[in-house]
Amino acid sequence: MGNASEPKVAYKRVMLKISGEALMGDQGYGLHPPTVARIAHEVKTVHDLGVEICMVIGGGNIFRGLQGAAQGMERATADYMGMLATVMNALGMQAALEAEGIFTRVISAIPMDQVCEPYIRRRAIRHLEKKRVCIFAAGTGNPYFTTDTAATLRANEMGCEAIFKGTKVDGVYDKDPKKFPDAKRYETVSYDEVLQKHLGVMDASAIALARDNNLPIIVFSLDEPGGFRGVLSGQGTYTRVQG
Repeated sequence: MGNASEPKVAYKRVMLKISGEALMGDQGYGLHPPTVARIAHEVKTVHDLGVEICMVIGGGNIFRGLQGAAQGMERATADYMGMLATVMNALGMQAALEAEGIFTRVISAIPMDQVCEPYIRRRAIRHLEKKRVCIFAAGTGNPYFTTDTAATLRANEMGCEAIFKGTKVDGVYDKDPKKFPDAKRYETVSYDEVLQKHLGVMDASAIALARDNNLPIIVFSLDEPGGFRGVLSGQGTYTRVQG
């Protein structure tokens, strides 16, 4: 930590939220082990700075509750299936992080003692204090809530100083930059603007929960090598969502 060449980091404890799709690489489904390993290495570079890290990973690479519901499945059942998909992703990420030499705990909102720990807030905080990475799985444990909301809830419960949302683009734009070359990236944007303009950072309940607790959300590109570490030390391009 005392190395003069290491970047100064503004945060002691952060939440990294990534989609399940981020883990599938160029495949159309499931986990792509080299992609999972690459993201794990990105996390390691931040962990090496002494930052305490929480993670929430979506389940859309395996099963998406809303799509299941759209195909006639009962919404609650479809959402529970999506939650179980996040546990599979969390176990995959745990294996990759431990291969990097980082002690990691998967903590599930749905108890399944054979494969991971149940969510006990004080125990999870203790893991973070011991510099273990905590991956929170199974969403909030309730249907009708997304993993974005779960990430915001856990970030608040754990006392995280910011949520880092790793996406395919390097911030929040006024329209889809893949479709519109003239799309403009915001440096900073307010919670209310995100809600009013439907900017698609996170779903409305997650944004409202972050706003009510004044928790900044930093949107950056996970595809950029070294991006997580860079953004954490204030470099690179990203958008900060704040009050």
